[in-house]
Amino acid sequence: MEAERDLVKRNTVNWKAAVIAGVIAGIVFLILEMLLVQFVGGGSAWGPPRMMAAIVMGQEVLPPPATFDAGVVVTALIVHLILSIIYGVILSVIINKLGIGMALLIGAVSGLILYIVNFYGFTAVFPWFAKARNFITIFSHIIFGLVAAWAYKKYQRA
Repeated sequence: MEAERDLVKRNTVNWKAAVIAGVIAGIVFLILEMLLVQFVGGGSAWGPPRMMAAIVMGQEVLPPPATFDAGVVVTALIVHLILSIIYGVILSVIINKLGIGMALLIGAVSGLILYIVNFYGFTAVFPWFAKARNFITIFSHIIFGLVAAWAYKKYQRA
């Protein structure tokens, strides 16, 4: 009976872990993106949140100025975390039955695919995304996928 429960648990997606994975990966992504833009890319750390917030607030919130605005940041966090949870859940379904090594590989690849979809596909609707086609954004998306896969695997059995 115990072995059957373990098998069912192993084959069932842990939705709570999937949501947690999306949130953790989303937070890591946002911090990494903001720091890299500021210290490596020569831009403002507040540029990425403004781009995210513009999805719902419109292009008028885009920089310049790329300064802190509480309303923009809160909106960006909400939009970004909702999307991160959705992406985290999708990835969790894909990697549910995989071991950690393959899950991390799939996570990294999915992060790259997510970058391509967001910054080449969605630019038809959100043209300002094209300005962020760079190594910082590619790297941050790959890290997002890795962190989401790692977090899901860490919390999957909990």
